Amino acid sequence: MSSHIAKQDIVITTALIPGRPAPRLISDAQLATMRAGSVIVDMAAESGGNVEGSAPGETKKIHGVTVIGAQNIAALMPADTSALFSRNLFNFLSAFWDQEAGKPVLDEEIGNAVRLTQGGKVVNERLLG
Repeated sequence: MSSHIAKQDIVITTALIPGRPAPRLISDAQLATMRAGSVIVDMAAESGGNVEGSAPGETKKIHGVTVIGAQNIAALMPADTSALFSRNLFNFLSAFWDQEAGKPVLDEEIGNAVRLTQGGKVVNERLLG
């Protein structure tokens, strides 16, 4: 990935893992290989950041690269955010939709990973812990 990053003028990082710090995707050494004037928007800055040196709510110059530690970008674009979320949810459920049953049919692994409640009770292990 290092050689790819070095050629980019704009990079947007969004990697998050629920309940864990954001994974580090871009190191200081990789930042140093980018052209001066390049921009990185770290949308995971609030969870620790995907970019070494980014900080939530701060814009920094690191090796001549502007690193934007974005905070809650979704709140700045509520209509677009809602449309994106609903499209993602539709596309996810469409992959599992059973026309005859009129509902999604999920295998145990996927069902357990995405189901939050069932029968009026919280069943998701991450919410129970």
